[in-house]
Amino acid sequence: MSQVATSYLQALEKSIYDLVSETSTNLPTDVRRAIKKAKEAENAGTRAAMSLDTITNNIVMAEDNVSPICQDTGLPTFKVKTPVGVNQLEIKAAIKNAIVQATKDAKLRPNSVDSLTGKNSGDNLGEGVPVVKFEQWEKDYIEMKLILKGGGCENKNIQYSLPCELEGLGRAGRDLDGIRKCILHSVWQSQGQGCSAGFIGVGIGGDRSSGYDLAKEQLFRHVDDVNPNPDLAKLEEYIVEKANTFGIGTMGFGGEATLLGCKIGVMHRIPASFYVSVAYNCWAYRRMAVNIDPATGEITKWHYQEGERVTFKDEPKTEVKSDSKVVELRAPITEEQIRELKVGDVVKISGRMYTGRDAIHHHLMSHDAPVDLNGHIIYHCGPVMAKDENDNWTVKAAGPTTSIREEPYQGDIMKKFGIRAVIGKGGMGPKTLAALKEHGGVYLNAIGGAAQYYADCIKSVDGVDLQEFGIPEAMWHLTVEDFTAVVTMDSHGNSLHADVEKSSLEKLAQYAERVF
Repeated sequence: MSQVATSYLQALEKSIYDLVSETSTNLPTDVRRAIKKAKEAENAGTRAAMSLDTITNNIVMAEDNVSPICQDTGLPTFKVKTPVGVNQLEIKAAIKNAIVQATKDAKLRPNSVDSLTGKNSGDNLGEGVPVVKFEQWEKDYIEMKLILKGGGCENKNIQYSLPCELEGLGRAGRDLDGIRKCILHSVWQSQGQGCSAGFIGVGIGGDRSSGYDLAKEQLFRHVDDVNPNPDLAKLEEYIVEKANTFGIGTMGFGGEATLLGCKIGVMHRIPASFYVSVAYNCWAYRRMAVNIDPATGEITKWHYQEGERVTFKDEPKTEVKSDSKVVELRAPITEEQIRELKVGDVVKISGRMYTGRDAIHHHLMSHDAPVDLNGHIIYHCGPVMAKDENDNWTVKAAGPTTSIREEPYQGDIMKKFGIRAVIGKGGMGPKTLAALKEHGGVYLNAIGGAAQYYADCIKSVDGVDLQEFGIPEAMWHLTVEDFTAVVTMDSHGNSLHADVEKSSLEKLAQYAERVF
């Protein structure tokens, strides 16, 4: 290989690495403006306002630390347009090299898991991973788009086959009004589990796979652009307006901001099928794009940087209203302490907690715990970890993961091991709620996506068990200080999540009548 070719490939790989790092750690300008608008519209002193404070603080910390905004950096998805004659095999190889390096540097969490064995590759490579989709075009530069979409919001994607019956809205037919109902329902069913307030991309038509691809493609549009199709432009505006009357709010705590953006695309379909596909994205809307010179491999332009850039620095912080009690806890926690907590209380935790996600919960159902969990706290978290110069583990990002995946296990595990508190996001279901009441436990909702904010609360990593499950799924022993979360399910049978779901369904039903 010639020196020129080697220089080109090195420059290309660095450009892609910079794209990956920037996407993971620095929220785009248009997204920042949308979050600022939501924050200004929220009622002061509420849990939602406190959550938005945490979110904006986290954005600042991620930028300053050049560390992931959210610990779940998803499954990297690239869309690349190249001039005719450009070697796409070289680009794909450079993408893989950049992904491996970004993972080593803790800009990405190792997220590539063998679907049959459950083994984590450790470098974000694997069969079909990362996703790279190429397209040729007649322009003379390479355009490379990247989206990092975490599992919490990816799991709230939904696809409708029209006609269908929708809870709260009735029948959705094969027309624009049926499409309207499906999109409204998609926002409602997400609740706080996808880290609201969020953004949605919608694909109308196609088949099952192309419909989802079209929906995800809409997430690359600018937040403040206007759809060239007047009917879809009207529908996009309508969806955002009406979704923000549901009262779901930030993290599902209730509030004014439920949806920050809606983008809709349309394609032809076959007569027998009519799909409406929705790609939900959390507030940590990590997508970026660059133009690359095909001769030098260097970046010539960054996208999504137009207009006023919001820094969120030096903004006043919201204090929660006095009717919300603030309670300090240190493990081990007694049942008496737990029984005193009520939904709405704000909890500040110091001392020891243990992480535990899907693999840990499955393991604990049939094995002893590697540590004494009696009176302790399980944190639904898959952190981004790195080793320092002394070969000690450090936490680079550590926000909560979506808890509902542990619903089949959680109550049984709490009773089996004496666990008193669980921290996660999005809430849990009736089985866990019943166990909390019987056993004397509590569910604490942390702020989804706030991976830098919570990493700062972690003062030391004191050990790790079951590392064979991979870094995100291992049981990490953490010492924390003033780790803040909100009681959303208590030991008295109360669930904020169930209450918000019920009240928001009533509001959704207001839009059952034909509009379009």
